[in-house]
Amino acid sequence: MHLIEKAEEDNRTVITEFILLGFGDLPELQILLFLVFLVIYIVTMSGNILIIALVVADQHLHTPMYFFLGNLSCLETCYTSTILPRMLASLLTGDRTISVSGCFAQLYCFGFLAATECYLLAAMSYDRYLAICKPLHYAALMNSRLCLQLARGSWISGFLTCVIMMCFMSQLTFCGPSEIDHFFCDFSPMLKLSCSDTSTITLVSFILTSLDSPCPFLLTVTSYVCIIATILRIPSTTGRQKAFSTCSSHLIVVTVFYGSLMTVYLLPKTNTPIALNKVFSVFYTVLTPLVNPLIYSLRNKEVKEALRKVIS
Repeated sequence: MHLIEKAEEDNRTVITEFILLGFGDLPELQILLFLVFLVIYIVTMSGNILIIALVVADQHLHTPMYFFLGNLSCLETCYTSTILPRMLASLLTGDRTISVSGCFAQLYCFGFLAATECYLLAAMSYDRYLAICKPLHYAALMNSRLCLQLARGSWISGFLTCVIMMCFMSQLTFCGPSEIDHFFCDFSPMLKLSCSDTSTITLVSFILTSLDSPCPFLLTVTSYVCIIATILRIPSTTGRQKAFSTCSSHLIVVTVFYGSLMTVYLLPKTNTPIALNKVFSVFYTVLTPLVNPLIYSLRNKEVKEALRKVIS
């Protein structure tokens, strides 16, 4: 019996590439989807690069809030470039294959940037908490050293989390099937295709994601509970509106990002249609990077003023 099992293991063909099915069940919409995602990619890249340029060039934007915004825009530029160019090429040429090493690279970059975004959004909410709840001490507390430490900590935390995950992922072998029913290399669809024992990596993944998402999310929620409580205590309506306007853009971004992220990863997998899962994945992988520069530029007077100076 053991000899038969060993022979079966030896006869397994280790696959070297995956097939990303993407939106292949809609062949008549491939060109339309290509054009839509191409426009989204161009607008996302242009908007985020413009915000980075404005934050660097305009002296009035050299504040903690815009320092974090510049970091977020830099992250979103990398984030959207991890997924969209590969998807656009697939939609245009019809070639859905991706090498196993390419899939691992995409998974690593996506995981690293998504984890970093969670920490960076928490750092931005803490900045808004200090600005609104402790305005007299804000300049002393949120100094340049703390800003750098929070930003550096966000990037390093995301990097280390994904290094640990990829060390375990690299031990897996894939023997087929080779089809991933998604438009990018996500963790769960890849894990399902492995013919190795995945119990250890599943446990490690659970521990790391329990630290990566809930902890920054709880810090963000706690910050906003304190912020809203402080705003409600402001006697004048004008004062409340002014205080809320300083954090409303960030609150919208947090809601869109975490709302779509939780919908994808917390909904029961057995009852959720794969197509619906893909739609919500588009929200946090494609639309969130697009929404960020639009929200911050349309709702923020200082950014609009800096843009007006550049144009004039």
